[in-house]
Amino acid sequence: MVASEAADGAGLDPADLRTHLTGLATAAVHIAVPAEPVALPAHHALELAAAVSAALDNVHRHAGPTARAWVLLEDERDAVRVSIRDDGPGIAEGRLVEAAAAGRLGVAQSIRGRVNDLGGTVDIASRPGEGTEVEIRIPRPIGG
Repeated sequence: MVASEAADGAGLDPADLRTHLTGLATAAVHIAVPAEPVALPAHHALELAAAVSAALDNVHRHAGPTARAWVLLEDERDAVRVSIRDDGPGIAEGRLVEAAAAGRLGVAQSIRGRVNDLGGTVDIASRPGEGTEVEIRIPRPIGG
């Protein structure tokens, strides 16, 4: 949270995560959200949406312009889970480690860093020829 948000409480006001995620929909990106609002502190909603956006940017950049992606938002009692799945070529084993070692930190910072800062986890499952699934889970903040 930036200092101005802390000073005026803006990052703590509740926000409906569904609004942030449905704004990411395109002809190739399909979004599924619950019927009821998924309220989180605004800062959490913005950071989680930014992590999802980064995952979708990776789909476009690495899977190509014809790749499709599906985003599923699940509101659990004690956590919020977002899954991003694509029909791209998948990620070769060791590729993410290799990219981080070469200084390309998109996944490490844009996705994992944001989610880790919220106390959450990121799991990435991928095999060449089978697409990629990124699962993000953040604990529901107390009172959120």
